[in-house]
Amino acid sequence: AILLGVAAVVALVVNPTLGVALGVGVVAATAVDMAHSRTAPRVQRSHPRIVPRGQPVPMNIETEVASGRRVTVRQPLPPDLTAVPSIGDGGLATTLLAHRRGQHTIPAVATRVVGPLGLGATIRSDDTTSDIVVFPDILTARRLARAVATGRFSSEGLRRGRFMGIGTEFESIRDYTPDDDIRQVNWLATARLGKPMSNEYRIDQDRDVVLVIDSARLMAAPLDGFTRLDAAVDAATAVAYTADALGDRVGVVAFDRTIRRRIAPRRRGGEAVVHAIFDLEPTAGEADYDIAFRIVERMKRALVIVFTDLLETSAARPMLEAIPLLARRHSLVVAGSTDADLVTTVTTPPDGIDDVYRAAVAVDALDARESVTRTLERTGANVIEAGIGRLPAACVRAYLEAKARARI
Repeated sequence: AILLGVAAVVALVVNPTLGVALGVGVVAATAVDMAHSRTAPRVQRSHPRIVPRGQPVPMNIETEVASGRRVTVRQPLPPDLTAVPSIGDGGLATTLLAHRRGQHTIPAVATRVVGPLGLGATIRSDDTTSDIVVFPDILTARRLARAVATGRFSSEGLRRGRFMGIGTEFESIRDYTPDDDIRQVNWLATARLGKPMSNEYRIDQDRDVVLVIDSARLMAAPLDGFTRLDAAVDAATAVAYTADALGDRVGVVAFDRTIRRRIAPRRRGGEAVVHAIFDLEPTAGEADYDIAFRIVERMKRALVIVFTDLLETSAARPMLEAIPLLARRHSLVVAGSTDADLVTTVTTPPDGIDDVYRAAVAVDALDARESVTRTLERTGANVIEAGIGRLPAACVRAYLEAKARARI
């Protein structure tokens, strides 16, 4: 098109009549080419409807256009979704990545159709949008649950395989080992065989696990590109699926100033829990631990895992005052995410006075969290802190240890 335009200008200077005729021809050819480019291509987009946050999934866009036309496609996306690449010729095979839980709308595909002569092009997009539901990291959660169910999950202090302990369901009689509780000794079998024998018990099924998730403003704090609430929801999802694998009942209570989500413990309740919390976002208000803990306190004895942020004592005082409500009746775990930046700041040699000040603040913050941890442990709570990637496994480990000790 540029060459034809230049030729028309040159011809207009050399021979005005020829230049005018050539110019009219260019305009006519462009108009015809534009008319051909207006034919809308057929666009078909495919992608999973449900995807895990942070896990890439394929998205394909196929087009069909009249012979001689060329089409370029571009997929616009909201800030919480990315696709690389996002532009393709004739179609697009890309990788979609969701950065935020919840339900999102993928806009219509934009197309650019170029006519047969390459002189005219039409850009359009229709009204065809699609919805995508972004779940927590369910892949990691299901992998942990499968590892527990098949005996591949190992934990310090727990045997591999089926998790045994002081339960109420008799499993078998075996040789006594030094690690056995004295209550396991089978005295009749010991007397009959002339050597120490122990009873093996299967951990009781049909126990209750209650996940209590703080979704107030402090859980909006950033953590390795996510939020503390993201870490909590991922860990709660892993525990919920593990409870399903072990035959326990699981429920959830999510709260800020009020109760935002609530599901009573139920058998095979993992999916219900995940559907209840997948779009949970932090709010601007403070957390009312008392209102949430009073609901849980009235429930049947259970393992209660509280997901919150372990702050310094004054900020954590409402939680510390409410915790005894749960500790009197339930086996209690308090789980939070560690901040790798604080640890890095403390352990990295300073380059200047600013680094020294930052390290001093980080030390104060870590000491305050340690003080809260000690206070919680004095109430009988098991306190867990782990990085965002390790928190799900750490919470599953605490759950299994509670079962092995027959605490639930």
